[in-house]
Amino acid sequence: MKKLSIAKIGKSFGVKGWNRFYPLTDFTSQFKKGASFTSDKIELEIEDVNLKQGIIKFKGFNTPEDAKKLTNRMLYSTEEETRKNVDLKEGEYFWFDIVGCEVVEKSDKVPSSKFQELKLGKVKEIERYNDIDYLLIFTDKELVDKGYPKRFLVDFKRVVKDVNLDKKIIETDGAFEILESLK
Repeated sequence: MKKLSIAKIGKSFGVKGWNRFYPLTDFTSQFKKGASFTSDKIELEIEDVNLKQGIIKFKGFNTPEDAKKLTNRMLYSTEEETRKNVDLKEGEYFWFDIVGCEVVEKSDKVPSSKFQELKLGKVKEIERYNDIDYLLIFTDKELVDKGYPKRFLVDFKRVVKDVNLDKKIIETDGAFEILESLK
């Protein structure tokens, strides 16, 4: 079972065993009283959390000395636990579902294609810069052989038109133009 890093625990805060807390996910609703997560071979249960202040307290950690033992640890979840604990809204996706999808350009700008569709590559990972999610796409071998770069970034919100997780296909409009500009 693959572990997903979902938060980092920072330095101790105050005198009652609290820690600074840095979520690494958009779905902070899973961090609530009573929720348990693994962290470097131990299980941690949330006693209390204040997301606005960015602090968290775990059961059994009641002093600054106790809290210091958790500094710089990561909290982990699994894909199954995340699916169970998070309700997605329309148009929201888990990054682990997007990674590995084929990227297909559907546009009137695609050259010489019967259905105006071109396979661009596969999503290798997602990178976030200034609150914008970019798909890192490893370019399809046929396009690389024609002189296109081996990989490129596209803004998810701007170019993605449809996501079909059942077929693992992402349809774009404008991603080919970005790839072409890098040639």
